[in-house]
Amino acid sequence: MRELTLHNRGFLRSMSFALLLLSGVMVAAQAQSTEPVEVEGIIKARDGDTMILKTSQSSDFKVLLTDETKVGQVQGLLQARRKDMSMAALIPGLKVKVKGTNNDLHELVADSVAFKGNDLEQAETIQAGLHETQAQGQENKAAIEQQNATMQQHQEQISANKAAISEASARFGQLDDYYIRDEVTVYFENGKVDVDPKYVPELLKLAETAKSINGYVIEVKGFASSTGSEELNQKLSEDRADNVTNILVQRGDVPLTRMLAPAAMGESRQIETGQQETEQAENRRVVVRVLQNKAIAGMR
Repeated sequence: MRELTLHNRGFLRSMSFALLLLSGVMVAAQAQSTEPVEVEGIIKARDGDTMILKTSQSSDFKVLLTDETKVGQVQGLLQARRKDMSMAALIPGLKVKVKGTNNDLHELVADSVAFKGNDLEQAETIQAGLHETQAQGQENKAAIEQQNATMQQHQEQISANKAAISEASARFGQLDDYYIRDEVTVYFENGKVDVDPKYVPELLKLAETAKSINGYVIEVKGFASSTGSEELNQKLSEDRADNVTNILVQRGDVPLTRMLAPAAMGESRQIETGQQETEQAENRRVVVRVLQNKAIAGMR
């Protein structure tokens, strides 16, 4: 009986030691999974709560955004000040620093995303440049026509080249990263920023169409005519873009994670018709586009 008791005690001690080791391994694994992670990179694509970064180690680094993710713009010479920003500011081309932890699937869940003010301005400028389609299309056509005259190509080849350019312009809008899936233009009276109710059904229809597109985002760009001061026109374009955005978010139920930051273009990119009154009316506008990122589209 004594030998049996000693044997049991030894067995229990062995079991206790094994459990202790197992507990230590589990604690170590848990600590490792919650260890803070910091990543820097450039936003390559956005798909709602998923952000794809291009980093020094990966061209498709996945980051998950949540309602608790804090987005901020660092300011000041020493970058000691931080301004809270909306997730709408996280646009492709923006250089960011992400801090977070890995979940059970080893995916990085962002606690915070920070960026510099000049980096956001540069990303917005890049986005604006990508959307200038008409002038680029005309330059491409002129180049083809000049090349044709120089090389005396056949007329059939000219027609084929022009058709290819027109098709590409219609499908891609000359954007490097996006497909344009839908577009609505809202016009405003002189000095006004309120959206005419007649445009609301068009905007709601665009919002509904967007929801059926994988990886969509909505871009809103406001413009103003050159009448009046440049400062006032900049403010008008901003307010117009904001009011259109509010309709899409509040009445169209478009999530903020699907909205790019509204862009106030002021007097830039004036439309010229040759008639001053017509030009002013054409330039008091907000252009709304449903975009599908090519990188996201290719992932699905």
